[in-house]
Amino acid sequence: MRDFIPLRPRHVSIYLCGATVQGLPHIGHVRSAVAFDILRRWLIARGYDVAFIRNVTDIDDKILNKAAAAGRPWWEWAATYEREFTAAYDALGVLPRRRNPAPPGTSPRWSS
Repeated sequence: MRDFIPLRPRHVSIYLCGATVQGLPHIGHVRSAVAFDILRRWLIARGYDVAFIRNVTDIDDKILNKAAAAGRPWWEWAATYEREFTAAYDALGVLPRRRNPAPPGTSPRWSS
């Protein structure tokens, strides 16, 4: 095993591909968030400044199909389940992400 040497001294950046918010979260969905939360806390405990970014996929075929079947706009569907994922992360004690990136133009609430 090799020693961990960050590209910038005492700084670590982590980008995690987050949830596709098509429905209610389950343990399979939140497992990666919990695993990376453990890594993040370990790095912080060792004195690293950790920039943690986790995206949310708020539009894809699963979301479009489920929203259409329910007769709801896709962006409303995605926003509803994004809140559910956030509540699940909070209930598990997962630290909040530092930044909330969104693909440009994917959701009316982020579009200019």
